Amino acid sequence: MEIASLNETAVNSTMDSATMDRANRTYMPYYLHSTGMSVIYILCYMAVLLLCVGGNMLVSLVVLRNRNMRSVTNLFILNLAISDLLIGVFCVPTTLIDSLISGWPFGQITCTMSNLVQGMSVSASVFTLVAIAVDRFTGIVYPFRHRMRPVTALVTILFIWVLAFAIICPSAATLTIIHLEDTYLVQDNQTYPVFVCFEKWPQPEMRRVYTMVIFVHVYLAPLGVISIMYGCIIAKLSVNLRQVRLAEVRRAHSQRRVKVINMLIMVAVLFMVSWLPLWTLMLLTDYRDLDTQQIDFLSSYLFPVAHWLAFFNSGINPIIYGFFNENFRRGFQAAVACRAYFIQ
Repeated sequence: MEIASLNETAVNSTMDSATMDRANRTYMPYYLHSTGMSVIYILCYMAVLLLCVGGNMLVSLVVLRNRNMRSVTNLFILNLAISDLLIGVFCVPTTLIDSLISGWPFGQITCTMSNLVQGMSVSASVFTLVAIAVDRFTGIVYPFRHRMRPVTALVTILFIWVLAFAIICPSAATLTIIHLEDTYLVQDNQTYPVFVCFEKWPQPEMRRVYTMVIFVHVYLAPLGVISIMYGCIIAKLSVNLRQVRLAEVRRAHSQRRVKVINMLIMVAVLFMVSWLPLWTLMLLTDYRDLDTQQIDFLSSYLFPVAHWLAFFNSGINPIIYGFFNENFRRGFQAAVACRAYFIQ
């Protein structure tokens, strides 16, 4: 499952057309869009880049600098911030460039690393959301059982990244740069060869099977687990709130807990909704026989929008933390005030 490269969806149709018309050369425009559309893409992607990098660096700084913020939940949130930061740094710029021009302008290392980092980061984010849901479930539904300690959370985070690497490795191993023969880019009356970052599987069916396996393990199954966990949590909290309605201190504690749960549910729901269009497009291109015109439309317009929506999720999470969690809000304010002081 190649996530970052948009041009992959157009490879088969482009290669087929070159083969059918091998006596003639196929010429492609260097830029895929008009100047106006390119400016819109650049502005939208740059806004997400700033949110991803700035917001998630702020979240990481707040958790790392404040000992009282190093709870199990906040350590998992720190892991989410790190994965979102990696997406912002490694994936947003390359995906933007890939959506603006024809072909793959980077080398083999960037082809492999961009897709590997994005695949690992997305997988780590999903598994972290599951870990948070399970931790909240055991702490609220079974409050007298042994609670997870910060050390255990760190070991869990390490396991999450190892699992994320293992599950994305097959995709990264197949990534290669392909030269499209008899196909050329045209820019300023000059022609250039076309290269594409592409997953080259031994059999096309293997790619389809792998995409479905990844979809189930990285999206569908986690969505089911998270939904069940938070459903049980909401039911338990509803009972608890009715039981402590007359006890002010316990009620205030329960309300704070509810606010944290609301924040975590919001993060999980937005993640699933934001990534659904991209998953839908990837399954569509793998399991449907699309013609050249349909593939061109998907790769030029729908894939860039779907990628932007997925990346936007990585940038919006810090805003959610600040809105729902007073400790994060205070930490953000202190960090910004400290930066302003040093600038002065």
